[in-house]
Amino acid sequence: MNDRRNIYFFHVQNDEMTQHVKRLAELAKQYSFEIVEDFSKANIIVSIGDDGTFLQAVRKTGFQDDCLYAGISTTGNLNMYCDFHMEDVNSMIVAMTNEQIEVRKYPVIDIQLDDQPFFHSLNELSIRTSVIKTFIMDIFIDQIHFETLRGDGIVVATPTGSTAYNKSVNGAVVDPLLPCFQVSELASINNNTYRTLGSSFILSGERTLAVHLAQNGPSYPIIGLDNEALSIRNVEKIKVRLSKKVIKTVKLKNNSYWEKVKRTFL
Repeated sequence: MNDRRNIYFFHVQNDEMTQHVKRLAELAKQYSFEIVEDFSKANIIVSIGDDGTFLQAVRKTGFQDDCLYAGISTTGNLNMYCDFHMEDVNSMIVAMTNEQIEVRKYPVIDIQLDDQPFFHSLNELSIRTSVIKTFIMDIFIDQIHFETLRGDGIVVATPTGSTAYNKSVNGAVVDPLLPCFQVSELASINNNTYRTLGSSFILSGERTLAVHLAQNGPSYPIIGLDNEALSIRNVEKIKVRLSKKVIKTVKLKNNSYWEKVKRTFL
């Protein structure tokens, strides 16, 4: 950690956050950290807010796999991505200085829409109908047709994203040490014409998922990456694979993923 001294703070722009950042910057400087205004010059990126802010921090800074990300909660609660309280940031700085932290690696998925360049996602890809009407999609695993789904859409989640949208549609909670991703249906219709597995399924990181959207249905599905929607029309094919990128986050040694799950849900 001693070779990582350049910190970039990511936060919403308002007076309250400005005061938080000012206090954090003064504290960091006391421990010989340097505050940078350009995230490309940082090797530590600190998100200040909640899990949604953390997801935006990762996205807006380009999924830097050579940086460490840290989340500071201002909501009063520790979240899945926020390991530190705003009221106790001194413990984070001290821990980072004294090597009392561990580095956790979170899997990322790559998403390609038709022939466009790949996007990245830390939590999930969601494909949902934009009108009050079901739509049809063919699901392929490694180019083999698996099922034809008619419904409101699907969620493709990373292991860490398994506790978010995926969990709300009864998907499994997955250990982030497993290099995999999960597919969950949204209100699928099962009858004599359309038949799906009817449950979430988990794919190895060696697999590729492809979704072909029927062109006689809604031409403008809502495609979400984490907490951000893409304004792209007339998508025909979506490809998903596990990325070679990982997001490195810092955590205290007594704050494992499963301790976070227990604290959040139990």
